[in-house]
Amino acid sequence: MTVDDSGAGTDAQGRGDPPPLPASLDRGDPPAADPGEDPLALRLEQLILGAERRYTPFQAARSAGVSMELASRFWRAMGFADIGQAKALTEADVLALRRLAGLVEAGLLSEAMAVQVARSTGQTTARLAEWQIDSFLEGLTEPPEPGMTRTEVTYPIIELLLPELEEFLVYVWRRQLAASAGRVVQAADDEEMVDRRLAVGFADLVGFTRLTRRMEEEELGELVEAFETTAADLIAAHGGRLVKTLGDEVLYAADDAGTAAEIALRLIETMAHDETMPELRVGMAFGTVTTRMGDVFGTTVNLASRLTSIAPKDAVLVDTAFAEELIRTQDAPASEAVAAEEAAAAEKEGEEPPVYRFALQPMWQRPVRGLGVVEPWLLTRRNGVS
Repeated sequence: MTVDDSGAGTDAQGRGDPPPLPASLDRGDPPAADPGEDPLALRLEQLILGAERRYTPFQAARSAGVSMELASRFWRAMGFADIGQAKALTEADVLALRRLAGLVEAGLLSEAMAVQVARSTGQTTARLAEWQIDSFLEGLTEPPEPGMTRTEVTYPIIELLLPELEEFLVYVWRRQLAASAGRVVQAADDEEMVDRRLAVGFADLVGFTRLTRRMEEEELGELVEAFETTAADLIAAHGGRLVKTLGDEVLYAADDAGTAAEIALRLIETMAHDETMPELRVGMAFGTVTTRMGDVFGTTVNLASRLTSIAPKDAVLVDTAFAEELIRTQDAPASEAVAAEEAAAAEKEGEEPPVYRFALQPMWQRPVRGLGVVEPWLLTRRNGVS
């Protein structure tokens, strides 16, 4: 064992012993709050985290047995700002670092994958937390009696809700993980687990930019929330997956073209019956899609986006590959002429003619920025089938 200038020991492997903690930390005394920090905010933080501030980032990294560089990468990946050497971390932070580093050390995750885990979890839960505070807790923490402040109500409300919300979050995560794992193991081969053939659709509110200039902020927020909620419910109910929302636009995916087509038409029909909603347009494409951190990328996604931008109001445009897939799965006829021939042949043989859910109408070919010339197809319901 050797000792460096700071007095910390170093073993044969070059790993330093953690420097001795200050006496206040050894005793477990709560750290003094910074003069500018709100005492209630500190109490809420301690309630939610379940632990007191005890460590600086350097102390937390040493206690977890990881390098300061790796600890900083994990911290930033989770979406948190650098905090210098402020004493702001808890035993929970040390445990999280130890767990992630342990997965890397055991060879279960590469370091890059562990950082991705931190980033994807941080991004997802950050949005969830913001929504819960902005929308959920604001309503619940309205002062029930004159003279009471919101801050006087917030602490007991969070104290009551925290364990229930935590249990529900874990339940939903496990459910989603089970569904996603099921889709992955059904993939044809290892490559398909990452690069898969999917139907991808964008649904976009028409004239949203003009609406932002005419509507009050609160009204606009309510409209966007209603659109996102309706779209999310329809997509989930009919077997699709909501990839992300972009205010006036939603991106969703489905394993097959028929499911994606049903969702698109349901979205158009539902929004058309709501007088408070502007018109909607949908663009869809079918093909290989790369999935990363819950998002989808690739030419198929870009094509769906471009088709959305040229789709007429309250209409659905699909690419040729999407149309061919509907024809292959007998969800749509190759043409109305073919459908008529099939119906006549079936009638002659005394059989039931094929029943198609959708109709496809080829549109004029047109150049699409970055993708060359494409031939869009207009997707509609066939003969009132619903």
